[in-house]
Amino acid sequence: MILVLRALGVGDLATAVPALRGLRAGLPSRELVLAAPAWLAPLAELTGAVDRVLPTAGPGRIAWTGPPPEVAVNLHGRGPESHLALAATRPGRLLAHRNPSAGHLDGPAWTDDEHEVHRWCRLLHAYDLPAEPGDLALRRPAVAGVPAGVTVLHPGGKVPAKRWPADRFVGLARALAARGHRVVLTGSADERALADRVAHDAGLPPTAVLAGRTGLAEMAALVAGARLVVSGDTGVAHLATGYGTASVVLFGPVPAAHWGPPADRPRHRALGGTEAGGVEAGGVERDPAGGTGAHPALAAVGVDEVVAAVAEVERVSGAVAA
Repeated sequence: MILVLRALGVGDLATAVPALRGLRAGLPSRELVLAAPAWLAPLAELTGAVDRVLPTAGPGRIAWTGPPPEVAVNLHGRGPESHLALAATRPGRLLAHRNPSAGHLDGPAWTDDEHEVHRWCRLLHAYDLPAEPGDLALRRPAVAGVPAGVTVLHPGGKVPAKRWPADRFVGLARALAARGHRVVLTGSADERALADRVAHDAGLPPTAVLAGRTGLAEMAALVAGARLVVSGDTGVAHLATGYGTASVVLFGPVPAAHWGPPADRPRHRALGGTEAGGVEAGGVERDPAGGTGAHPALAAVGVDEVVAAVAEVERVSGAVAA
């Protein structure tokens, strides 16, 4: 049995898909258990690599009660907390980045300046396991009743510095609707008020607001069948990459070179971004703006620039209205 730790969010799991598939291919005929938040189970299933999810809220909360796993894999961070949590399950072998403070002298050194997808593929390569960074495609969920051919605008995000100003989304929604896009607004239940405000100010009908009305499987199906996605650096952007849906992703404190869509895929465009920021001990990008509002690099992106990027990715991808 393989126990993999990745107790983070949607985008984090999506960027780990190539590594998960590499583990499945390199260590066949073994159950692959993913220690991750329970609500990510629908997405874990769509990777085609995970057999089951072990509900885990964080690296210090792995409720492992079975026999020691044959292999434990740290796709969560550089340690030491995540290393020690996996070591406590007494695996036959631990695959992780080198961390002397956790007593783990094996594995490659951690590199801050590296794309998240390549980070975990490089880890597997160090242990002679396959992993193809471009293997990001997700299965399409069998979900009925989800609108197809819509343009998804996602104005929210957990980190304030990663949120493009709401009034820019209003202007973008107006501009795209005038160009024939059927715009919908997505987000969590906590972001419903934000989506309602953007829809109202942009002159969109209340039915355009899907924030708080879609579970993870429904969101995946929505993105999979969408005409276009525009969002900040958040999970929805990674779903668009996984489904090959044309997208424009707006970056602020974290550079696109670390978390953006693959540079060789012209139907995805990254705007904004900065080389500022960094990686904390747990492997999570920190916000140098302190969470007080949109990062200057993101605030500098105007509506006209996004509209132009939308036109370009649609020209390249051949996306058309449904």
